[in-house]
Amino acid sequence: PPSPPSPRMPRPAARLLIPALRAIPSRGLAAAAAAASPAKQYTVTLFPGDGIGPEISTAVTQIFSAAKLPITWEPHTISTQNVKPGEPLITREALDSVLRNGYGLKGPLETPVGKGHKSLNLTLRKELGLYANVRPCLSLKGVKTLYDNVNVVTIRENTEGEYSGLEHTVKPGVVESLKVITRDASMRVAEYAFAYAQTNKRKRVTAVHKANVMKQSDGLFLACVEEVAARFPDIEYEHMLIDNCASFLVANPSRLDVMVMPNLYGNIVTNIAVGLAGGPGLFPGANIGAGGAVFEQGARHAAQSIAGKALGNPTATILAGAMMLRYLKKPKVATRIEHAVMEVFEDGKVRTHDVGGTASTSEFTKAIVAKLDE
Repeated sequence: PPSPPSPRMPRPAARLLIPALRAIPSRGLAAAAAAASPAKQYTVTLFPGDGIGPEISTAVTQIFSAAKLPITWEPHTISTQNVKPGEPLITREALDSVLRNGYGLKGPLETPVGKGHKSLNLTLRKELGLYANVRPCLSLKGVKTLYDNVNVVTIRENTEGEYSGLEHTVKPGVVESLKVITRDASMRVAEYAFAYAQTNKRKRVTAVHKANVMKQSDGLFLACVEEVAARFPDIEYEHMLIDNCASFLVANPSRLDVMVMPNLYGNIVTNIAVGLAGGPGLFPGANIGAGGAVFEQGARHAAQSIAGKALGNPTATILAGAMMLRYLKKPKVATRIEHAVMEVFEDGKVRTHDVGGTASTSEFTKAIVAKLDE
């Protein structure tokens, strides 16, 4: 078992750590990961995003600079506000930047509701083949919520399902939307989920589905997860209906551990989990794929209503940056940043408005930098 943390390193930080963000990369990504070394200079693609995105992205770059990390940022602006009808949502230059560098960090991207452009998040995931969305969520010491025992990881299939983007009007007043589930995508995300659980010493994987109604689509997904589960006898396996999963999360979140599920369910379950544990500004996420790895806040909320007011909580994006550092084989500095964040929360003196404080984004960032310097 791991050694207990020192007094300056509170236990919540140790629980938040992701010791090895397990990926199943293509040759291109494998080469990028293999090239990682303590002396290497890294170039990381940065998508600042919409709403509070530029502000919280700046917080990450300032903290990385304070930690003296050998990282050069390559910023690209992608936003529906900068795209004219008929133009590509994401430039080839921006996509090639992630493919060339092997990894990226992004702020939240706004998508118009019910009209306008296709989701930028969906476009980015599909173009880069980011098939596994990984979102850890747990109770943080110093953040008062209804529960103090949340510690779950949602692994969401990221490329198909209800988010396949295949919709059409059959006739006026009738719209058809296609849900696509394939064996290849289901096997890939199931293999990732069990490998992640094994690497990170998690005890159980729960497949979340609605195969009692969608017998063929969710039935195929469930069959694939069960096939993979048989290869991991050391990991406890179960399956659960999505409605039961939501109920367990609200009534007894400690009942769940690692969850793997199709696209839409993953989006809903993650937002329930972050709501229970403190809100969207706190928890990171990672998108892992054959063509790149992109890190972000786990619950994507651009918070347009507070954009430009210095009220955004950068915690989720900072911790996403720490996840990226682990992916770059730099766990020591990732741990250092995570501990600094957790110590600020435990001290309780500097907090942003969403978690009961009065600090601005820059004031919260400076508090973390001060902890790094101690």
